[in-house]
Amino acid sequence: MRIAIAADHGGFALKAQMVEQLRAEGHVVLDLGTHSAERSDYPDFARAVGLALQEGRAERGILICGSGVGATVAANKMRGIRACVCHDTYSAHQGVEHDDMNVLVLGGRVIGIALAMEIARAFLGARFSNAEPYLSRLRKVQQMEDDLKH
Repeated sequence: MRIAIAADHGGFALKAQMVEQLRAEGHVVLDLGTHSAERSDYPDFARAVGLALQEGRAERGILICGSGVGATVAANKMRGIRACVCHDTYSAHQGVEHDDMNVLVLGGRVIGIALAMEIARAFLGARFSNAEPYLSRLRKVQQMEDDLKH
């Protein structure tokens, strides 16, 4: 799978480990930064991952910041992006299956590499169910997005 991944300084170390492991597992990984532990701003990386999905350069995205919360908030401001912070495998696969989540967000100061990879595998292995009531709910979410005036 083609995966766009990015992190701010709070997620830099975890991102570096995940990029290596995801590539070793055969994924095509687009590493959108940050490339150092210097202070950086999570909205910049949320935008980069969102654009990669919007432009078709990636099928799914992974974002990492200190807690996962800020990157989630920022990513969800972008049209077509459905991001959620998940620190368990159930939420990661269910978010895709029921809600068509396309960006997994992790807290680099909350979880370690072993759990992060388990969660990422659950997220990447899941598919949207395309069944009711999930389709109906997704259409309502898309309508909310279309109703935005900006």
